[in-house]
Amino acid sequence: MTVRIVPAVDIRGGRCVNLVQGDYGRETVFSEDPVAQVLAWWRDLADAGADPASAMVHVVDLDGARWGRCCVLDELRALARAGVRFEVGGGLRSLDTIAAVLEAGAALAILGTAAFRDPELLKAACAAHPGRVAVGIDAREGKVSLSGWMEDTDADAESFAREAAAAGAARIIYTDILSDGMMKGPNHAATGAVARAAGVPVTLSGGVSCLEDLRKTRDLAADGVDEAIVGRALYLKRFTVAEAVAALGGDG
Repeated sequence: MTVRIVPAVDIRGGRCVNLVQGDYGRETVFSEDPVAQVLAWWRDLADAGADPASAMVHVVDLDGARWGRCCVLDELRALARAGVRFEVGGGLRSLDTIAAVLEAGAALAILGTAAFRDPELLKAACAAHPGRVAVGIDAREGKVSLSGWMEDTDADAESFAREAAAAGAARIIYTDILSDGMMKGPNHAATGAVARAAGVPVTLSGGVSCLEDLRKTRDLAADGVDEAIVGRALYLKRFTVAEAVAALGGDG
């Protein structure tokens, strides 16, 4: 099994940004036009030979994550019109909002805080939109964090992954907060453990800094890890999308 690269575009205040360890006070602005940035990554994926049926761009609504509502519907509709396949998370805390982002063109709606706080909502969303609901598990030292990483819990990430999969989640997106934005490598061990617990496809997120980090991610394919989200390393030009596709196995 090959592992796909998923470029990330985090949107805050109408701009494409990156946070360090989820800290809103440690923000770098990489583009004033997040839609243009998504389109650029999508073109890079196409140029690298990625299959458009499985290629993906990861969109995070940071304002939505903080305030509990979707703030980027216009941007999502623009991406859909351009033919981009994308997933979106941040602020998806009601069935209406989940339906709205899917109707706007998202391939996957990612529930985080809402999936943890309201298991019945997760079950209802998965039943209403089979195969189109993922759960984002953001963890600090193995414990689930909520509300845009501003609230820590004592809940074990592996246990929550197992519960989310049982509720019908099509995918788990696992972010190790202490790795995110640090450019020091992902937490491969924790991601593999979550994948083994969940039994559904898992996306690694947080900390990818070099091609060797991606090559190590390939070793997790047997555990069920089939995607790696990359943000800051691409923006800092540590490697290109094409180089990442090659490092991960060649089909994007």
